[in-house]
Amino acid sequence: MGNERLRNAMQAAHMDIYMTSKKVGVDPKTVQRWLQGRVPHTRYRWKVAELLKEREDFLWPPDERKTAAATAHTAEVVAAYAHRSDVPTDMWWQFLSQAKEHIDLLGIALLFLPEQHPYFVDLLKEKTASGCKIRIALANPTSVTVRMREEEEQPGTLTSRIQTTLYHLRDILGHDSIQIRYHSTVLYSSYARFDNNMLVMPQLYSLHGSKAPLFHLRCLGSNGVFANFAAHFETVWATTITLEQPIQPT
Repeated sequence: MGNERLRNAMQAAHMDIYMTSKKVGVDPKTVQRWLQGRVPHTRYRWKVAELLKEREDFLWPPDERKTAAATAHTAEVVAAYAHRSDVPTDMWWQFLSQAKEHIDLLGIALLFLPEQHPYFVDLLKEKTASGCKIRIALANPTSVTVRMREEEEQPGTLTSRIQTTLYHLRDILGHDSIQIRYHSTVLYSSYARFDNNMLVMPQLYSLHGSKAPLFHLRCLGSNGVFANFAAHFETVWATTITLEQPIQPT
C-alpha cells in the first residue's frame, strides 16, 4: 500500500521524486520506495518533513512505523523447514565451515552433528586455531529436565545420546578454546549460531528433535528475532556448569 500522505504533500510542495531525492540526499529509487510504503530511517523522515513543511507523524503515523519495523524483523527469517531432517546436511557443514567469529550450539544431545559429519571435531579444532569462539551447551543427563523429557520420549534414550555425543567430543573436552558445558534448563528450542546465521529448532512435545521444525535466521539488526535468540543463548549459558568428562558411550 502506497503512502498517499507523502505523495500529496510532495504535490502540494511542487516537489517531484527527483527534486525530493536531491534535497534529501538519497537516490530517486529510494524516494520511489517511500511512496510505495517503505518507511525511511529517522534522519530522512526529519529531512522530508522539514522540506515539505509537514509533521513527521502525519507523513508516517507511529502505527505504520511499527508495521514497517515488524516487517524488517520478519525478513530475518530466511527459510523455514517442517522438520530438522529436511534440512540439507551440507547446509550445516557450510555454516560450520564459513563461521569465523562465533559457533554457539545449544541443545539436549546434538548427537546428529558428530554422527552426520565425521570431521566435525577436526573442523572445530581448525576453527579455534583461526580465532573462532566455540561454545557448546548440552543437557545435564542427571537433571530433572532430562528425566522429564525422557518421559515424553523413549525412557533412557536421552541420557544415552548425551553420553554418546560426549564420546564423539572426547578429544576436545577440556580444550582451551572450546567450551563444552552442561545446562539444566527446560529447553523450549535448540539453537545453533554461526556468526550472522542461526538455526533455531523448537522442541515439540514427545517428538524427537529430527521431527521438529527448523528456522534459518540471518541477523539484519540489533533488535530483531536473531537478537532475541542470541540473548536467549547468553542467558542459558550463564546458568551452565562445567561438566565431568565421561567418554565411554552407553
